[in-house]
Amino acid sequence: MIAYVNGIVEDIAPDNVVVDVGGVGMNVKISADTAARLPGVGEQVKLYTYTSVREDAFWLYGFLSRNDLEIFKKCITVSGIGPKGALSILSVLDADSLRFAIMTGDAKSIAKAPGVGTKTAERLILELKGKLEIDDALIGREAAAYQKSLQPVGDSLKKQEAVEALVSLGYGQAEAAKAVNAIPDLEEMETGAVLKAALKFLF
Repeated sequence: MIAYVNGIVEDIAPDNVVVDVGGVGMNVKISADTAARLPGVGEQVKLYTYTSVREDAFWLYGFLSRNDLEIFKKCITVSGIGPKGALSILSVLDADSLRFAIMTGDAKSIAKAPGVGTKTAERLILELKGKLEIDDALIGREAAAYQKSLQPVGDSLKKQEAVEALVSLGYGQAEAAKAVNAIPDLEEMETGAVLKAALKFLF
């Protein structure tokens, strides 16, 4: 129904963002990964949306890319996985990582999502594996890597180093980014101190 919302970020929570669209505040449900990658409050954002309409509720689910939206829509076609479960999965695995997990049968990584057990993860793999093209996953990952290589590191170097260190310790990309972004005055800290603060947040 609503293809996207384009406006100013008014408020950000781990699972929700309020976007001012022409003076109207739109509540949009988001994953933790999306929350970690949003621009700051007061900045412009465009979110591609999925509209969920029930007898007692009307919800918008938002994503920063069409790729994220498409994998979300595939997830909710699986029996036992609704929009909340799909967002939970996309909070621990980004769209390309989830595609690879499905194609390789990696139920363990998918089951790390809160509220998603091993049986549900296995069902997701069983039902979606045939619907995903491995070439699409490879192209998506290569494009993301290329785009990342074009972005200047600048002030975000410490963040990148801390996130990479946490990922190497076994944490998911989304939860690592969320922990690092939660650290106040990060740019004034040494990299080692940033890592310690992030680990404290995760524990």
